[in-house]
Amino acid sequence: MPKTSAKKLAWQEKYNKTPEQVKRQTLRRAAERAAVKSGASPIGDGKDIAHKRALDNAGANTPGNTAVGDASANRAWRKGRKGYSVPNT
Repeated sequence: MPKTSAKKLAWQEKYNKTPEQVKRQTLRRAAERAAVKSGASPIGDGKDIAHKRALDNAGANTPGNTAVGDASANRAWRKGRKGYSVPNT
């Protein structure tokens, strides 16, 4: 049994194709390629490129704002945790 409904999966697919999300995905991939090229993050090591200041909070995709971190920790953020603030939209 799937963890998410077909309706939610369809919404996520549509959302991921929006111009804003495509642009952000492109920026994330560029940061990953730069980290691999510099040797900071070998391919397949289970690490993610984390942004010290979130892109939503006016963070940049520069080497000074990125760090190699554990994938599970990087993807486990939750709104309301210390250090995270919701951007004004």
